[in-house]
Amino acid sequence: MAKTSSKKTTSAPVPTPAPAKQKLRLGIVGIGGIFNAVHAAPLLEHPDVEIVAVCDIVKSKAQKFADAHGIKHVYEKFSDLIARKDIDVVDICTSNKFHSIIAVEALNAGKHVFTEKPDAINGAEAQKMADAAAKSGKVLMAMRNNRFRQASKFAKRFIEDGHMGEIYTGRCGWIRRRGIPGKGGWFTTKELSGGGPLIDLGVHMIDLAIWFMGDPRAVAVTGATYCKFANVDSKSDSVHAQFGEAKSDGIFDVEDLASGFIRFDNGATLQIEFSWASNVEAERTFVELRGTKAGLTLDHDLTIYTEMSGALCNVTPNLPKDKPAHAQHLNHFIDVVQGKAKPINRPEHGVNMIKVLGAIYESARLGREVQL
Repeated sequence: MAKTSSKKTTSAPVPTPAPAKQKLRLGIVGIGGIFNAVHAAPLLEHPDVEIVAVCDIVKSKAQKFADAHGIKHVYEKFSDLIARKDIDVVDICTSNKFHSIIAVEALNAGKHVFTEKPDAINGAEAQKMADAAAKSGKVLMAMRNNRFRQASKFAKRFIEDGHMGEIYTGRCGWIRRRGIPGKGGWFTTKELSGGGPLIDLGVHMIDLAIWFMGDPRAVAVTGATYCKFANVDSKSDSVHAQFGEAKSDGIFDVEDLASGFIRFDNGATLQIEFSWASNVEAERTFVELRGTKAGLTLDHDLTIYTEMSGALCNVTPNLPKDKPAHAQHLNHFIDVVQGKAKPINRPEHGVNMIKVLGAIYESARLGREVQL
């Protein structure tokens, strides 16, 4: 059996909180779709944050945002932004390849870092980020917005209270009927993205499943990847196709569907499936877990399957309305930087996640199981 690196991931020390007597001075790298959609509003509205500088390789994008919000400093090169002494925090919303490159440089410069998912495009780059965070003592956090949904938070409490019993198997996925983001652009270019829907969507649902399961360590994976829609001129793309910038003469060298199987050190297992395009009934995101006392399914809603008073029962908790989950995670990150909260996800979680994704890609390439 092929083996990936067995280097042990060590936990980073408790990060040094930023001074609480002044606003956190923020620099943003990447003024694209994801930033404008889910980062901009919570950061502009946060009472403890001041956006000092913005950066984008297409400088006009950064300039437009700066002009709209009274931000004085605009850059084309992220190193120029990081070099500013008056920046405490860097928020990264670039294409995947640059998450680790920018994060390491910012951490080495003494900045706290928040990055969009995925943490990095491979395990080695994720490890560089974790090492830089440990050395600097600064906070490093990657977006895990699905942990902040009301249903996710309830499910975590329900599990931790012992109501599920032993969670021994499950499955998770994010399957789209159509919705290839920015076809021909960086999303579908492996050098820039690291992969297709497995690294784009899988990082969300696999993270959620493993978090619910109590963070067991993956020890072996089997995966398969397919690319069947690269040359299909679909006229039925969903709203997801708007992300990134499509190029009719661009590159498409990633998968459009990935499936697989993860085995953990405690004997538990997880089936996975992620697609940007496949002929299914409808788009669906889901985590399904089986426990000895109860099971659950989390998709749009949360349903718990159990037995009470001699009858099988399906229970749907009455939960508060969701608040924007991306904003909640950004606010949580700011609280962590200020020493007001403990981090819900840490750099070593990102390293483990990216290593799992990398091992699935390697298994698909080799056509056999890969051990971690």
